[in-house]
Amino acid sequence: MSKYKEIKGFKVQTLASDTVTSQALVGSWASGGSLNTTRALGLGSGTQTAALMAGGYTSPPYSAKTETELYNGSSWTEVADLNTGKSGIMGGGTQTSAIGASGSTAESWNGSAWTEVADLNTSRSGGGGVGQSSSAAFVFGGYIGPPRSAAAEQWNGSSWTEVGDLNSAKDEQASVGTTTSALSVGGTVTAVIAENESWNGSAWTEVADLNTARSGVTGSGDDNTTGIVFGGYNPGGANGVAVTESWDGSSWTEVSDLTTARKNGTPAGYPGGQNAALMIAGITTTQVATVEEWTAPSVFSQINLGQVYYNSTSNAFKVTQTSAADGSWASITSGNTARRVASGVGTSVSNGMVIAGYPQENEVETWNGTSWTEVAEVNSARGSAGASSNSPNSSALFFGGDARPSGPETSALNESWNGSAWTEVGDLPAGLNGHGGAGVSNTSALSYGGSTPSATGATNEWNGSSWTSGGAMNTARYYLTGTGTTTSALALGGFTTPPSVIRTNAEAYDGSSWTNLSATNSGHSFAGASGNTTEALLFGGEGPSYPGGAMTQTEYWDGTSWTEVADLSAGNLSPAGFGGSGVSAISSFGNGPSGLFATAEEFAAGTSNKTITVS
Repeated sequence: MSKYKEIKGFKVQTLASDTVTSQALVGSWASGGSLNTTRALGLGSGTQTAALMAGGYTSPPYSAKTETELYNGSSWTEVADLNTGKSGIMGGGTQTSAIGASGSTAESWNGSAWTEVADLNTSRSGGGGVGQSSSAAFVFGGYIGPPRSAAAEQWNGSSWTEVGDLNSAKDEQASVGTTTSALSVGGTVTAVIAENESWNGSAWTEVADLNTARSGVTGSGDDNTTGIVFGGYNPGGANGVAVTESWDGSSWTEVSDLTTARKNGTPAGYPGGQNAALMIAGITTTQVATVEEWTAPSVFSQINLGQVYYNSTSNAFKVTQTSAADGSWASITSGNTARRVASGVGTSVSNGMVIAGYPQENEVETWNGTSWTEVAEVNSARGSAGASSNSPNSSALFFGGDARPSGPETSALNESWNGSAWTEVGDLPAGLNGHGGAGVSNTSALSYGGSTPSATGATNEWNGSSWTSGGAMNTARYYLTGTGTTTSALALGGFTTPPSVIRTNAEAYDGSSWTNLSATNSGHSFAGASGNTTEALLFGGEGPSYPGGAMTQTEYWDGTSWTEVADLSAGNLSPAGFGGSGVSAISSFGNGPSGLFATAEEFAAGTSNKTITVS
């Protein structure tokens, strides 16, 4: 009897817009209450509904201001003045507890009055500054008059302490975060830049650049993983730009523009500035007192991987999936023993194993997502071997390989891992090296292709106790790359002889036979891979023609075709690869121009929408 769902289908949610990864991506700007005094480059602190703005300048003629105003979410009220007129003020805090420094002086605000406090160690203005209160602030960069400064200083309530310098001396950058977790975004070095530096409490690291280079830019946010920057100017927009960009900890996304392009404004929005911020005054074609409020609505369509929905605006059905196209590689902790042509197994980027390799290594290391741990060694040191695993913590198989110089060039040995030790089990039907391996445990595995020492296309299936013949590959080759399961395996690249040319061949195994697939964009041999016949990554190796160099190329398989995506950070000939799918992988160990290494990288995809049907 048919079921109701089978007859009527299932309900698909109707949305007016695409789903998004964060609240900030659907924010927008609206007019707020104007300041009483027109100015630019003042000190801003507090939240969107309880903000402080002090100092700044007006011109012409140039005049450093002392006025202080408080905002209640709709209007500004003048309160006690600064003791000394200041512009390009660096610092921050709340509406009732803040500190600002410019030039040779600094002043602390207690909610009703300003008090002069200890001077900066390096006199400057117009740099970056963040703060949580009058006793916790951080300033960095600035203009000495000339040159620009890279100095960074922290305030503890009584004195300034010099800490790690910026990587580049700069001024007029945007500032986001706190004394221990901050960003310095954009600004001017000798020219306007898009550079973004992240502070972890002890040092600065350059991270992803802005999409639009600019100086005189303003920013708001809680730490170095969340924030927005807005306005500023670049060589093509000397009177200011309206561009707003949101930071998610790894990349910038352009969101809704300011209503009016402007530069040298003053920000407010701590805490919560990524979703509720102020752009106060600044310069359009002239100095202005107008204010804009950034608000990201609390109700929005959150992205959910695997969600199917109908976009009523674009008249399209869509599915949300991870996307390799905007993915990237990032360095992770290095392994313990450098090696090449090791075997990598594991079905996620937080649960993997690298086995043996050259030169004559029998070491085995497991990866838990954070660190590498040496575990029990294999009984026979080999490289260019096949392997299979679902959970390296409890089950793996390691078979064949090149055991020279202490053993044969083509070994038939097969070892099984039970989570604590390796045991020799049934040998392969014949000695092999440079073959592909796939499978889900120490009781279910495939060995295919390789050298006997001549190229073979033979497939062997392991059932936990013995090997039996499976369907032969269409193209015999060796030093190919294998990934997948016994019913969804890929055979990629490798050598055929004669002649010795690295191939672009790709084949899929369904449990009984091999099918030719679309060729890869580049020939890969000794490469790494993760995934299966529906989604996979192929990375590194040697190519494109023998003898080739260490490759950085990464290719993504979507079940139909191959697309080149982000390169490895460094060329790797013979990476040990593993991972959960075609959108996540680990590339570890291997060799390059400088020799063997134990370094490792992780590939992580972004999240995006893909239209699957249009009505």
